[in-house]
Amino acid sequence: MSVPTHPAPVPVRPGAPSIRRLTLHRVAVPLKKPVKHASHERTESENLIVRVELDDGTAGYGEGVPRDYVTGETIEATFEALSKADWPRAIGRPDSFAAVVKTLEGLSLAEIDADPRGMRGNAARCALELAVLDAYGRHFGASLGEAVDIVQIEGLERFANPRPVRYSAAITAESKRKEIVSAIKFRVYGFRDVKAKVGVAGQDDPARMERIRRILGRRIDIRIDANEAWRADEVIAKVAPLLRFRPSLLEQPVPHAEVDALAGLRPRLGVPVMLDESLCGWPDGVAAIERKTTDFFNVRLSKCGGLIPSLRLIALARRNGLGVQLGCHPGETAILSAAGRHVATRVGGIRYLEGSYDRHILRSNVTRDDLTFGYGGRAGPIAGPGLGVTIDPELLAAMTTETREVDHG
Repeated sequence: MSVPTHPAPVPVRPGAPSIRRLTLHRVAVPLKKPVKHASHERTESENLIVRVELDDGTAGYGEGVPRDYVTGETIEATFEALSKADWPRAIGRPDSFAAVVKTLEGLSLAEIDADPRGMRGNAARCALELAVLDAYGRHFGASLGEAVDIVQIEGLERFANPRPVRYSAAITAESKRKEIVSAIKFRVYGFRDVKAKVGVAGQDDPARMERIRRILGRRIDIRIDANEAWRADEVIAKVAPLLRFRPSLLEQPVPHAEVDALAGLRPRLGVPVMLDESLCGWPDGVAAIERKTTDFFNVRLSKCGGLIPSLRLIALARRNGLGVQLGCHPGETAILSAAGRHVATRVGGIRYLEGSYDRHILRSNVTRDDLTFGYGGRAGPIAGPGLGVTIDPELLAAMTTETREVDHG
């Protein structure tokens, strides 16, 4: 399998706006409580926010969440990649939003193209792509969701009209008391599915799962996420005591270096497998299908390179009979929450949905628009041009620790 070929950039037509400037923001997003799993613990999220300014003054924003332990990216690397990206010349002066989308279908970054897994540079590409779509969406009066309808991807199921969605809840590696409180809240709050982190050193997974299942009851779907915690030769022994709690999915049980072992382990585990850290780009998706290492893809916009690459991976999974989760990174601001909402409300075949945790886990955000899901994880489509949210420059400035401007005027 190979990435589909795409048409060349549309001809430049005088009079349409071009990209004048990129402003790169390194932001520290404060969390209300630590987020802990088997691979990492954090009290804040260091994110990349890109502001794209067109020469008519229109501005758009995008976001990426580089995680060096997932895709190998750092904030410094994203700054370097975007400082030399030649997207403004390739985009030129498009005469429609559809022309922008068609051009973006063929644009990558040198770091992604040089990486065998197609992932180094994905957070940078995501931030730039979303900022471009937001800016030109505002200029042309088009929603980011319209890009989902425009992009040419075989097998991508799209709804005729945007639909309401329901998000999952998540129980991280917390203290026993906090874990119990979280489970009670999620049951009372009407969630239909919950993810629980497992494999954290020093914690008794069977005892934790027994408490969680007892509190949540029999009807709520529970999936478990090990975040690469176990060796391939111990996975069956680690999972077996958890099966009586009826988990619906086991996410990323082994490190990526051992992911090929899942081809032989999957039939013996007693629970479907979902890849996350081993599903970061198109080559990963193709390898997973060819080697039969998974039942589900966990697609996250930043991890997978942005809107268009993520839609390609969703379609790849569905064409090959696999399930899909549209995931998120803890610490995403309203920018990525909005982008994920546009995808979730317009694309079919997404079994599980994560994101829009905004005011539940963030101490501050970059917009005064509240995208936090409601009762039972329910949320509706977003209206308005571009992302459909308004970035507050003062809020962004308060979280920014470093900026760099890249002029293209």
